Amino acid sequence: MKKKTGIVSLILLAIFGMLQFFRPEKLSNSPAGDLAGIPPAVNDILRNACYDCHSSQTNLRWYDQLTPANYLVYSHIRDGRKVLNFSKWDSMATPAQNSALYYALNKIMEGEMPLPAYTMVHSGAKLKPADIEILKKYTFSRTPRGKTDTVQINMANKEYVDFIQGKLAPVTKVAPAPNGIDYIPDYRNWKVMSTTDRFDNGTLRIIFANDIAVKSIEQHQTKNWPDGAVFAKTAWKQQVNVDGSVSAGAFWQVEFMIKDARKYAETAGWGWARWRGDKLKPYGENALFATECVSCHQPMKDNDFVFTKPLNLLIPTLQNK
Repeated sequence: MKKKTGIVSLILLAIFGMLQFFRPEKLSNSPAGDLAGIPPAVNDILRNACYDCHSSQTNLRWYDQLTPANYLVYSHIRDGRKVLNFSKWDSMATPAQNSALYYALNKIMEGEMPLPAYTMVHSGAKLKPADIEILKKYTFSRTPRGKTDTVQINMANKEYVDFIQGKLAPVTKVAPAPNGIDYIPDYRNWKVMSTTDRFDNGTLRIIFANDIAVKSIEQHQTKNWPDGAVFAKTAWKQQVNVDGSVSAGAFWQVEFMIKDARKYAETAGWGWARWRGDKLKPYGENALFATECVSCHQPMKDNDFVFTKPLNLLIPTLQNK
């Protein structure tokens, strides 16, 4: 019995040794400095927890480089760099930097990052509650909610009164988006699927879903949305009132995501369109604006490029009494 066990062990060891001759494509690896303008404590946390997969500098341990584990490790690193690469920090505009931190913080607070499988073998990357609190306070501090200017408050209040009294002039004709997508005027009759507070760009949002999307939500099929599903994301500028409360101010924009895997194959299977302001001016100079949308939603590639987590849309049932 011992002899057989020894033979099996030698065979497995030989197979493992042979596997080491097969290696994934080599990763680029170059030093990544601290993020400019970021406090040392925050830099230390990001470097320890994020840099291995989200920067040009990767600290591979010996066990990360063994085949077949290295194929999985390298794949995670490549995907991580595509989603968020802190080495590009200096080339990012401030709003983009804020969005990157906002996205990273949300993933951390949801427990999705760092990957649990990663922290199991890289314990130093595991974040403590105190670390998360430091990241949260700093991220929030980059976009503080200052009191809204009185002029803006008065304009928003007037807009609301005009709406109530039916004095708002309706937009009778809306030009299509540069990629040819037409404005959908009845989206506010759809069901609300969620709301979001984008503190990083100072907007409050309501996301509507059409009947096809709602049915998919009710059936718990939200990983791969069916063709015909449409989302309308409306945004208002945040209004910080005198008492510190936050409410919707001036209307900012409405965006649409229209699923059609074949028709919109070049833009991740979604048709993208956006209109700005009360005049509903189409966003973008030409059809290439959609690449900006795809790039922004790239972190959610595994979730069919959709950021929003639907609310629990309860389905009423009738019971016989």
